[in-house]
Amino acid sequence: MKKINVDKVFGAVNIALLLLIAFIMLYPLYFVIIASFSDPYETVLGNVTFWIKGFTLTCYKQIFKYDEIWIGYRNSIIYTFLGTIFNLVLTIPAAYGLSKKKLMFRKGINTYFLIPMIFSGGLLPTFLQIKKMGLYNEPYTMILLGGVSIYNMIITRTYFTNSIPESLYEAADIDGCSDIKQFIKIALPLAKPIIAVIALYYAVGRWNAYFNAMIYLNNKEYYPLQLVLKNILINSQIKISDLDVTGMDTDELLYITQLQYVAQSMKYGIVFVASVPMLIIYPFVQKYFVKGVMVGSIKG
Repeated sequence: MKKINVDKVFGAVNIALLLLIAFIMLYPLYFVIIASFSDPYETVLGNVTFWIKGFTLTCYKQIFKYDEIWIGYRNSIIYTFLGTIFNLVLTIPAAYGLSKKKLMFRKGINTYFLIPMIFSGGLLPTFLQIKKMGLYNEPYTMILLGGVSIYNMIITRTYFTNSIPESLYEAADIDGCSDIKQFIKIALPLAKPIIAVIALYYAVGRWNAYFNAMIYLNNKEYYPLQLVLKNILINSQIKISDLDVTGMDTDELLYITQLQYVAQSMKYGIVFVASVPMLIIYPFVQKYFVKGVMVGSIKG
């Protein structure tokens, strides 16, 4: 059957809205990239909109002249890799266990897990506890903190409940397969989509984390990339109004002004530097998102 005019209009409106949403989502990242490669003077004046103006690598030269950035990259890669594995080791078995209807006190345990989503002990008690446990200013603290996200655990539990037929487990029981073997040989192979999605969620959170490092780390050798970039950005900010310009000549004032422009442009370069690893990883797990993030959307 041919589409009637109403269907064509509806389809055209849908396409237009989707294109608009895609533009709104992608343009900020595109602007960050072109602004980071544009002349700082053009960027500050607002002349950079859709194309690079005065291609230059000045802001990246300023960023990568800091040796701390490579230490931050190393630390963030270690924290993200080991921390994500630690998250998955805790989250996946817990979600699988809570998905089993035969689990004793299942409802009570689920309720217990929901409590931390609403109530928190607060920053000061947590800091005192971390210090008392000997975890203050230790690199492995960044791995151990935030071991389980209750939200991610609930998503994973829902996947185990709705996406894997109970008949598979019943057949395994008849064949004498233990619960541990069912988890390893049945649940895990069939849960690859949700494992990939949850791993990406955890990895992005670990990669972007800086608050815990700012609170619990005091040694710059342990700083993650985000905290290093934050410090670089703060140190690069030079307020001309705070300087004594009475004894400066024209060349010195011009140099300070240029540094101010570069500092403004460095903001975009720092965002891009921090985002590149996640942008590289995302395409490898994107194929799992269609199945993984739609958990629970189809019943029956």
